[in-house]
Amino acid sequence: MAVVETDLKTAELKAYLAAQETKSFLRFLTCGSVDDGKSTLIGRLLYDTKLLFEDQLAALEKDSKKHGTTGDDIDFALLVDGLEAEREQGITIDVAYRFFATDKRKFIVADTPGHEQYTRNMATGASNSDLAVILIDARKGVLTQTRRHAYIVSLLGIRHVVLAVNKIDLVDYSEPMFRAIVEDFREFASPLGFASLTPIPISARFGDNVMAKSANMPWYDGPALLHHLETIDVSTVMTDKPFRMPVQWVNRPNLDFRGFSGTIASGRVRAGDVVAVARSGRTSSVTRIVTMDGDVPEAIAGEAVTLTLADEIDISRGDVICAATARPEVSEQFAAHLLWMADEEMLPGRPYMLKIGTTMVPAQVTELKHKIDVNSLSHAAGKTLHLNEVGYANISVNQPIAFDSYHDNRDTGGFILIDRFSNATVGAGMIDFGLRRATNVHWQALDVAKASRAAIKGQKPAALWFTGLSGSGKSTIANLVERALHAEGKHTYILDGDNVRHGLNRDLGFTDADRVENIRRVAEAAKLFVDAGLIVLVSFISPFRSERRMAREMLQAGEFVEVFVDTPIEVCMQRDPKGLYKKAKAGEIKHFTGIDSPYEAPEQAELTLKTEEAEPAAHAAAVVAYLKDAGYI
Repeated sequence: MAVVETDLKTAELKAYLAAQETKSFLRFLTCGSVDDGKSTLIGRLLYDTKLLFEDQLAALEKDSKKHGTTGDDIDFALLVDGLEAEREQGITIDVAYRFFATDKRKFIVADTPGHEQYTRNMATGASNSDLAVILIDARKGVLTQTRRHAYIVSLLGIRHVVLAVNKIDLVDYSEPMFRAIVEDFREFASPLGFASLTPIPISARFGDNVMAKSANMPWYDGPALLHHLETIDVSTVMTDKPFRMPVQWVNRPNLDFRGFSGTIASGRVRAGDVVAVARSGRTSSVTRIVTMDGDVPEAIAGEAVTLTLADEIDISRGDVICAATARPEVSEQFAAHLLWMADEEMLPGRPYMLKIGTTMVPAQVTELKHKIDVNSLSHAAGKTLHLNEVGYANISVNQPIAFDSYHDNRDTGGFILIDRFSNATVGAGMIDFGLRRATNVHWQALDVAKASRAAIKGQKPAALWFTGLSGSGKSTIANLVERALHAEGKHTYILDGDNVRHGLNRDLGFTDADRVENIRRVAEAAKLFVDAGLIVLVSFISPFRSERRMAREMLQAGEFVEVFVDTPIEVCMQRDPKGLYKKAKAGEIKHFTGIDSPYEAPEQAELTLKTEEAEPAAHAAAVVAYLKDAGYI
């Protein structure tokens, strides 16, 4: 008898697990302005679906008395507001993910913060969701942050939205107020292209229209929230799109096996299919599809597999294996929407790292076409992006990458920008299309190379990059160095900050964005002089390490010599040969380095010249001696 009961329990367990495996799956997020009740709604869903253990309920009741904002009632928001700072302030700061399930479907819900300061976290939660529940406080209506979140939801490819008008109990379950809010939101959201927009009046605190229809609103004839979440079809038919698999790892366990591992982003692949490497264009056929459970004849989007190919072709991490008959775009430039997520503003021309799929490449924003006003969706002119701003920009990377439009494929069309010093994510981007001019510009092969140009001059080309504050003595020392080199018959040229601004950079001002572009142009010019075999002396304040690093990376190893003219600002202000410090302190000059714009001193310059310790001639002699010792002259 005991054996029979055990067998029955085992069979029931297997049947239960099989049923769980076949349930559909929905990822959704809650978003909206602060205090609209996002955390309370999720807490209510967890509570009403009986997914809380007794100890969790006891802790919730205890925490509600200590941190709660609902009087003697349970504060459901505390179930997901896990950080102490969140509980003390009564807000959500981080993204909280929770799992729950019903008899019909499994869910992962992301509770995202409403504060504008944490919009970056909201974008993180939206990036892998299929549906958004946008909450609105019935007393406040549609706010700026509501519009911002709705726009970001649309930008990140979410096509299904629930407009949850919360706290309807605080306006006496008013139908006119609900209808007015829905009309206001529909008018704003009409250009956003949502496939479905379902308005539901709810009270997350008391459960009205959350799990079941509420008797308090007989005028509402739509679904309860949970029923809608259980039944809505959000399938993205990624398996019907062209095959894409970013290579995460080249699998070589032994000499007899070479496979390419990754997660299929879209489409399906079968043994025998002809595939291509997007960037190189080389083709081959799939011989095996290897998984942890052995070989399979077919794999589809979302599955992690290892492919083996019939031919030995060059494939490495970051490459995209694709359908040979439906390939992604490959380009060094593209247009994209960009959500800025850093306190430090985005500056066109500044070097960043771009990560798309498994590829990481140096990149820069070459041009900000416009900003987008989240209130009106209108376009506004601008040169930079600040925290939480959205813009449309041209992006350039230093080598061709494979991509699709974000509208067609979120995995191969979305990217992040990373700060090269802090390694922090500073921006999230959605590719619109490749810039065709990038595919029509090619390097022209030249018969006379840099080495030949330098050899005939009897020198090793280099860029001597003099950096320091205004008045530090950069130009004076650079001029003395050039005189000494000229006397020895060397071929040189000086690029001086003031002189260049009379011509090449006459259109640039002194904002941080213009300073970045100023140095980018000068670095490109210096690269040409070095390619001509010259020793070019660059004398610029060049206040930012990022741009000096960019200039260094444009040149080959050993061709960039950073010379830090280290003069205290107090000494520079005493010298003040052009009277600039005096004007800057009086407010007559804006964005002046050392006064109201920062100077980032070099951390590892090849030469540091402390001008308080010697005369300019002695420093110039030290630079020339360095060039001789290092084999430049």
